[in-house]
This record gives sequence, structure tokens and C-alpha cells, in this order.
Amino acid sequence: MDLSAVPGISAGVLGVLMSEVGTGSELRRAFRSAAAFASWMGLCPDNRVSGGKVLKAKTRKVPSRVARALRLAAQGVARSENKIGELCRRLKARLGKAEGIVAVAHKLARIIYGMIASGTAYDENEAFKVTPSSLNKRILHLQKQAKTLGFQLVAA
Repeated sequence: MDLSAVPGISAGVLGVLMSEVGTGSELRRAFRSAAAFASWMGLCPDNRVSGGKVLKAKTRKVPSRVARALRLAAQGVARSENKIGELCRRLKARLGKAEGIVAVAHKLARIIYGMIASGTAYDENEAFKVTPSSLNKRILHLQKQAKTLGFQLVAA
């Protein structure tokens, strides 16, 4: 499979990935899931709660070259006209610039791991498919928004 088909992933990012992690079989052997891969790079939230109080909700400080390369790749896709670019712009508007870049880097890490683990080529529709749970969440959000604005949604 061609990992450089993913928008933002260049030869430099792939070189860093290969030098830090190794081949695809080594990546699959080292990490049990995409979440474990992202956690190793420090791209996922470190939610520490004690007694119901949130102690920390930022990402961990991890000296990972792969994470740094994926953050640079995420900055590069910010203006691109594809679904990753749309995601980047949406997350940066909602979370702020730095947090949005980290969230897009996390998405790129999950896409890369998924491609390597399944052995399939990059498909933008597969990477951004709408699942039943995300569809239900979106419908509930729209219903709540309509209710606050004084409207009622009618199914077509």
C-alpha cells in the first residue's frame, strides 16, 4: 500500500516513521491498536481524574519525532481541499490552533495504522465514513440546536 497517498504524508514523514518504528510488521507487533500507537506518540488526551475532579486534560509531553512529523503534516493539510483539510479547519476553529493540529495529527496516525494493519489502500470515504453512532449523535445535536432556536425538526 502507498502511505504517501494520504494527504499531508510526504517522504519525510514516512522516513521518520520508518526510522522510529520500523516496517509494517514491526508496527503491528509493537502496538495492539491505533489508540495504542497514538498514545505512544502522545497525540491523545491524557485525562486524569481523581474524585470526580479533572486534574489534567492535555496531551502528554513525549519526545516523539513521529508525532512532530505528523503535526507538521497536519499543518500542511490545513488549506487543502479534501476531507482532512476540512477536518483540520473545523477542529482548529472549535478547539484552537494548537489543539486542532494535534487532533488532526491523531487522525493521521489512526489512518496510517489502519492502512498498515489492514493492508488496504487509502480511501477518503472509508477514513471519514459516517457510522450509526456518529449519525445518532449528530441527529441529537441538531434536534437540541433546533429546540434552542425554537424550531422543530421533521423527518423527511
